[in-house]
Amino acid sequence: MELKRVVVTGLGALTPIGNSLAEYWDALLKGVSGAAPITKFDASQFKTQFACELKGYQAADHFDRKEARKYDPFTQYAMVSTAEAIGDAGIDLEKIDLDRVGVVWGSGIGGLETFLKEVSDFAKSDGPPRFSPFFIPKMIADIAAGHISIKYGFCGPNYTTTSACASSANALIDCFNLIRLGKADMFISGGSEAAINEAGVGGFSAMHAISTRNDDPQTASRPFDKDRDGFVLGEGSGTIIFEELEHALKRGAKIYAEVVGGGMSADGYHMTSPHPEGKGAMQVMRYALEDAGLQPEEVDHINTHGTSTPLGDIAEPKAIASFFGEHAYKISINSTKSMTGHLLGAAGAVEAIATILAVKNDIIPPTINHFTKDPEIDNKLDFTFNEAKKRTVNIALSNTFGFGGHNACVAFKKFDQ
Repeated sequence: MELKRVVVTGLGALTPIGNSLAEYWDALLKGVSGAAPITKFDASQFKTQFACELKGYQAADHFDRKEARKYDPFTQYAMVSTAEAIGDAGIDLEKIDLDRVGVVWGSGIGGLETFLKEVSDFAKSDGPPRFSPFFIPKMIADIAAGHISIKYGFCGPNYTTTSACASSANALIDCFNLIRLGKADMFISGGSEAAINEAGVGGFSAMHAISTRNDDPQTASRPFDKDRDGFVLGEGSGTIIFEELEHALKRGAKIYAEVVGGGMSADGYHMTSPHPEGKGAMQVMRYALEDAGLQPEEVDHINTHGTSTPLGDIAEPKAIASFFGEHAYKISINSTKSMTGHLLGAAGAVEAIATILAVKNDIIPPTINHFTKDPEIDNKLDFTFNEAKKRTVNIALSNTFGFGGHNACVAFKKFDQ
């Protein structure tokens, strides 16, 4: 069968460096760090006392009190970025077939805040066990997709992908495949996460996964720098509207970029560490380009997973250099996690938005906080350190990897009708 073409027609972002798409993109280009001391709880007794929190976010600005009670923060964030993306796409709900619009969302953890509160309240109580009737519906990871469909009446395929930090990238790939197979005309996709609380910070700290640079939080997320010491925990949401090309053209939608390929692989190696030679990363980029019918020499830009962890930041550049050969040195590489921190299950979507805008605007956001070269990393690669770079971007990849060895890569192309 002839596969349908898929394009991006709407974007929405709620991030630690901007509460809207425009704010997010502007901050990326300026190299703004979202890291600061934690305000959500007293972190003074924790090894890590900072994170990339949302700034100035208030649920009351978006929901009435009754509605907000039904949503864990990760669902709130999903609803906010989705409202922006739907507006950005110019979607008139009365003029589209709602049965042909689906929602596939990504979240690695889901309602951790709700789980923490309910279990903490139970542990402190002396009487009979009492739990909120909203406990389970607020906590389960699929509920954000459900609430989006309920609010707008979208009755197409609806579910959530969970693959740790690759979750929302997997969601994007599923949407891409379902549209090009003719299963729907449009998908609302993306991911959200809200894990900056005692359990989230304590859990990642116990793994020695997050930075402890409490004296200088803003420079703590330093991908590919010799002195990196772990990622910085982030929160937020990103929404992307994927649409079948003819459907988009018929309604006169603006088009940011074309989605042309998706790759998925597993390291099959370790619970939390990447394959040391980047085997899974190489495979996933190969699969994405094969799926798109593209050659490695056509790639202009890669938004890397680039978490600022000791092992991951060695393995991914190895994979890029090995797979692309000499062309690797012509690719503009970056890590937007240097600014946003690591949004876990939302990372794939939030970083794909940055990748799409790089394709649309021909500019690569920087990898900030680079101070010292790491001799274990191929420093001939162009990591776009510390300053944004203008260049033509026709083809770009967005890499996202997760605990468990999950790898996902989405390929975007400058739209040409």
